[in-house]
Amino acid sequence: MKIKPWCRCGSWHVLVLAALVGCGPAADPESSAPAPLVTVEAVAPGTLALSEDLPARVAPVRIAEIRPQVSGIVRRRLFEQGTPVRAGQALFEIDPAPFRAEEEAAAAALRRAEVALARSSTQAERLEPLVKADAISRQVHDDAVSQREQAAADVAQARAAWSRRRLDLQFATVTSPMAGRIDQALVTEGALVASGDGTPMARVQQIDQVYVDVRRPAASLDNLRQAMAAQPSRDSGLPVTVLCDDGSPCDVTGHILFSGINVDVDTGDVLLRVLVDNPKQRLLPGMFVRARVPLARFDAAITVPQQAVVRIAGKPHVWTVDPHAKARFSAVDLGELSAGRYRIRSGLVAGQKVVVAGMERLVEDAPVQVRGQPADQVPQASAR
Repeated sequence: MKIKPWCRCGSWHVLVLAALVGCGPAADPESSAPAPLVTVEAVAPGTLALSEDLPARVAPVRIAEIRPQVSGIVRRRLFEQGTPVRAGQALFEIDPAPFRAEEEAAAAALRRAEVALARSSTQAERLEPLVKADAISRQVHDDAVSQREQAAADVAQARAAWSRRRLDLQFATVTSPMAGRIDQALVTEGALVASGDGTPMARVQQIDQVYVDVRRPAASLDNLRQAMAAQPSRDSGLPVTVLCDDGSPCDVTGHILFSGINVDVDTGDVLLRVLVDNPKQRLLPGMFVRARVPLARFDAAITVPQQAVVRIAGKPHVWTVDPHAKARFSAVDLGELSAGRYRIRSGLVAGQKVVVAGMERLVEDAPVQVRGQPADQVPQASAR
């Protein structure tokens, strides 16, 4: 009987204590949540050069197919295959015996014609005073003069024939028409060659300079023309970088000579011809390479990292942090993507801070903490 009043008294104290605790101020979860931690990048204008890597093919600046100008049997090859040759260097020797014999016969015919001319000239000179004295008829004198003129024509014809035979004898030694690098020999000793053969004896190519032919969509020519117009020195052409197999720039320099005027009906591409200095002869004709062709150049371009762009309903936006350390959500107009960065056409100005990491918890007009900034300098959310 004595225990029940004590229990009732203890229960009453517990209820009073619970009521006092319930009447205290409720904790605001927002006041205790820290501001999101973000990484920002200050927007600054800079020079942006856009380029495009395109497949290309190497072609020689000049190529000469070595062909015989006379017919005959090849006696000797006078060069080492795959070596440099100079202009006028002897490459092949065709058997010269027939041409030498023909040259000697032509020389003998020329001497015979010269002797006949001398005899005719002497005869005409002897008859000259006789015709004046009416000792002979004028017809006899005219015939002597005609024979002299015919003999002079025979001498000219014989001299031309002799010159031709001398040329044939010279052509028996096949020479290089230009300096360059000769490829393999396509004929061997003992082969019969003729001036009308379809296959050349060898090929000489100039490769200290080469052409790099690039195929590019015709729709991009407007940007190329603008880039060429902005080039300080138009005589040197727009510079082009040739890439090696590993993607690194090769140790060569090149510039665009011209763009073609015909568009490929199948691919819609147009030819760009690039002249490249190739002193070490690393680029060989027929080789496939990649050429880095300039697209455009912007002197005061604003760019942001690709990860800073957030798309809402397909439209690009970026998060920025204002001077009061509050998040702002701004729509932007994107330009080209280069090296993982977008060019911003509009929507940002120099000096703004763009959020590049930590935008998952951001809310418009909410305070943020910039990474690296002390927490006591970031305003906290007030209790509601």
